[in-house]
Amino acid sequence: MELEINSNCKSAESIETTRAMIMITPPIDKDYWIFRVAVSENQAIIGFEKFSTIGIGFQHEKDWNTNLPYQGTAQEIFDHISCNKGDDSISKETCIEAIQLIQDAATKYMELTKEK
Repeated sequence: MELEINSNCKSAESIETTRAMIMITPPIDKDYWIFRVAVSENQAIIGFEKFSTIGIGFQHEKDWNTNLPYQGTAQEIFDHISCNKGDDSISKETCIEAIQLIQDAATKYMELTKEK
């Protein structure tokens, strides 16, 4: 299992006003991910910027916008996103291992971005 890092992923932008902060995401397409772990030839679990955190979900979704922040347990995240697995041959264990790889990377990423 291999963790991929997308150094070309565009970040969300924020605008602060006197009353609120407005967050704007770039176009959400097949390349909107920071971390990716392939779990089959046609499916991957991804980590992506989502409103000041990293969300984890499947790259190809039937039920759009099904993801959770990286801080949950791998089991909780899998249970929530499994509806988008799309291929019964992908094992739960493979998905949980992929989620854990992304959680480790997301933890380090968030620590580094807070330092800036």
